[in-house]
Amino acid sequence: MPKVIVEVSPKPEILDPQGKAVKAALIRLGYTGIDDVRQGKRFELTLDHPPADADLELITQAAITLLSNPVIEDVVAIRVEDGTE
Repeated sequence: MPKVIVEVSPKPEILDPQGKAVKAALIRLGYTGIDDVRQGKRFELTLDHPPADADLELITQAAITLLSNPVIEDVVAIRVEDGTE
């Protein structure tokens, strides 16, 4: 079954304390050269049919109005996976 993946991330101007905590932990574990970490959200919407353009338009609107908080988050990606992986 096809899936539509929606990825949401905090806007660049919004503080991300979870990302900062992850960055600090990575550095403590010896991972060097990491400049920044931003933590976001991923949604997987499984469909019972291949998505048409109208489906993707509705999903985009849902991503902007429901899956993200448009005041502090950006929808950074919407992509379709065919479900054969």
